[in-house]
Amino acid sequence: MAGTLPATGSSAAAAADPQRLTVDLSASEGPVMRGANGALYGLSDDGVPSDAALAPLKITSISQKPEGGAQHPNGDALTVSRSFFRNGGGEVLVMMQDVYPKWPYDDLGIDDYLPKVDKITKEVSADPNSDRFVYIPFNEPDLIWYGLNASDPAQYEANRDRFLRDWKTVYQRIRAIDPDATIAGPNESGYHSRLITDFLTFAKRENVLPQIMTWHELGSGSLRDFQGHYDNYRSIERQLGIEPLKINIDEYANRRDLSVPGQLVQWVSMFERNKVYANQAYWDAAGNMDGNVVRSNIPNGGWWFFRWYAGLTGNTVKVTPPQANTIDTLQGLASLDTSRRQAQVLLGGSAGDADVVVRKVPRSLFGRTVTATVAEAAWSGYEGQHAAPRVLTRTKVRVADDGTVTVPLRGLHKMSAYRVVLTPGGSGTPATPSVPWTASYEAEDAAITDGKVYTQGTVSNANGYAASGTKDVGSLNQPGSKVDFTVSVPKDGTYDLAILYGNQSGTPATQKLIVDGGDPVTVTYPSTENWTYRAKKDLTVRLTAGTHQLTLAKGDTEVTLDRIDLTARTAEPSASYEATLADISGKPSYDYTSSAGVGTGALGLRSGDKAVFDVYAPRDGYYRVVPRASAPVTLALHGQSVAAVPDRPLRLYLVAGNNRITATAKHTAIRSLDVTGAGSTTGTLTYEGATATLAGGAKLVDSRYASAGSYIGWLGNSADSTAGFTVNAPTSGRYVLVVHYAHNDRRDNGHAYNTDIMSRTADITVGDGEPRTVTFKNTWGWDDYWTVGVPVDLKKGANKVTFGNPGAWAPNIDRIEVGRVVG
Repeated sequence: MAGTLPATGSSAAAAADPQRLTVDLSASEGPVMRGANGALYGLSDDGVPSDAALAPLKITSISQKPEGGAQHPNGDALTVSRSFFRNGGGEVLVMMQDVYPKWPYDDLGIDDYLPKVDKITKEVSADPNSDRFVYIPFNEPDLIWYGLNASDPAQYEANRDRFLRDWKTVYQRIRAIDPDATIAGPNESGYHSRLITDFLTFAKRENVLPQIMTWHELGSGSLRDFQGHYDNYRSIERQLGIEPLKINIDEYANRRDLSVPGQLVQWVSMFERNKVYANQAYWDAAGNMDGNVVRSNIPNGGWWFFRWYAGLTGNTVKVTPPQANTIDTLQGLASLDTSRRQAQVLLGGSAGDADVVVRKVPRSLFGRTVTATVAEAAWSGYEGQHAAPRVLTRTKVRVADDGTVTVPLRGLHKMSAYRVVLTPGGSGTPATPSVPWTASYEAEDAAITDGKVYTQGTVSNANGYAASGTKDVGSLNQPGSKVDFTVSVPKDGTYDLAILYGNQSGTPATQKLIVDGGDPVTVTYPSTENWTYRAKKDLTVRLTAGTHQLTLAKGDTEVTLDRIDLTARTAEPSASYEATLADISGKPSYDYTSSAGVGTGALGLRSGDKAVFDVYAPRDGYYRVVPRASAPVTLALHGQSVAAVPDRPLRLYLVAGNNRITATAKHTAIRSLDVTGAGSTTGTLTYEGATATLAGGAKLVDSRYASAGSYIGWLGNSADSTAGFTVNAPTSGRYVLVVHYAHNDRRDNGHAYNTDIMSRTADITVGDGEPRTVTFKNTWGWDDYWTVGVPVDLKKGANKVTFGNPGAWAPNIDRIEVGRVVG
């Protein structure tokens, strides 16, 4: 965790030779672009990811297949564009060759491709948002169809000439149909100066220059080499007299980088510094923003890093890392917003100690002191939930006479990212954050019986999956397989136990948790994509002060173990969301006269202003939400508005994962939105599948994994096949309908590295209202039940809630829960 901040800004705390990351607030690099937050197949369907998971990220570009393309079963550009644009998305890059079913694409000749180009272009150009689509005619032509990586010069020239002819033909074909088309290319699998020079020379001469230059950066060496690639590319443009083109590195990063905040910050910092757009690579499943969204709506550590990135405002400023352009080192990016009087630094990628040295802090903006707030976004796995990043330190620091503030960070974790926020100090003292005791234990360092240590994603195996410490323990498939962790805790009490694991069995798996040889407790692990696609299981244990042995022994099927974390549970889970760091609309004011409370001042809201808070809930249920404000505010959630009195808790229903709560007021100064609780279900209504009235082919199916021993299956695929619940609402009003469901639809397209999962939909009808189509993401197994929350309006008394799907199968339904938004 971060150490105590120094009393003045002129010296750092003592750790020996900490690394130094220097930020120069006077050296602007231009407006924050947020270009590096994109994803290839980041969306799979309208609603996957959810609106609440997508909107906060402010995604600038995504890459998707043409509508109806055969390369994957979902991710169609026009279909997903609806939720993308609805949630503030920028451009949709259409991977035109993904119209083909095979990978690599069958080379059937340009005459086979051109009719497909015509069809795609006509469909895209007819879309009301056609100006926000980008055509990518070719994908990795150096490897596919054209062999532009040929080492023999004569062979290269022949292949190049064929590609350039086809580029011109397809380019002109697109423009003939869509004269205003934005076209991107050449889209090589890597950067090759030889081809880029030849391509630009030809494209300029023939008047077929792309509007966006694209190539891929898919090697671990890219963290070292990209800057050279970028500089070389810009020099070629200058030599050829071409005005600088917009650049999109439309596939970047390896499996070991995705979901890992400390890796992602290295990639994002170099792209943002150079003001290029970039989309993360698609190595696994569509619809999770390439490893940053759990299920449909739940943040992991990577999501929080990109949420921080989306929160940068103003201009980026120069950051000097300890080592530039070096793989797996401390890197960062920073911003200064003079209108908000905020400076932010995002950094990570290295373990140990570091000093963040912020220079040229303008006294005219910040005064003589600043509040420095440090938070951590940890790695929680690809499918592991991550609560709102914990604030580690919140301290008032004097700005040194030379305008420098030094923020010491101690004991950094390599896989974590950190955010440092500087705001004017004002009067008063920021509240000291409560940082509970915590410790981590690697499975590979424990005592292992009938198991094997495996090495995962490393620099030399960059497309291996990320693992804590690059190792995990698998093959725990023998009757005596177990891992004994020796742990030590400082006090008697309850501890949160987080287990990073993998379960590819296709069904919930179990282990036996044994504390000090006592009675075993069954731990159930939901399915994951595969045994290295890490998820996180949270539970609690009671321990006395001192040393203990925690054993995880084989139960049903097989589980892979990576690491366990123990954290002291001192109170109910709680988080304070700073108002001055919330998303805003209108023209609210920023007041730093007092640094009491969260330390970052207050946001002044007047009529027409809005502040949107991203609030995490570990499960569906009720939470206490308290606005820290000077006057009443109105909070909007799930389509309902409620008046909130300062410092008085409201009982609000939150869905598992991210919840966007909007605050408005006639005139108030709001410091934070404080949220407490673990998700109470008191006051909610529960209806098991067995209580529904089934029609058509829908029927009740026995299952030991369902909550009451059965679920509704064979639902849909006919207008007659429905399930109707009678929901008895105590009062009229806005409710959240939580559907517990499962399904494991897939279509194998023959990709070695993509898991082509499919979503299902259900039409939900309340009473005589219009049906609402809701998307349900694949749950990795037929017996793994996830939840989706749907806001609905109910009248007092009996309400008929009907599920169906006339054209395809709906998901299996275990049960439904109903909770009023304001409890």
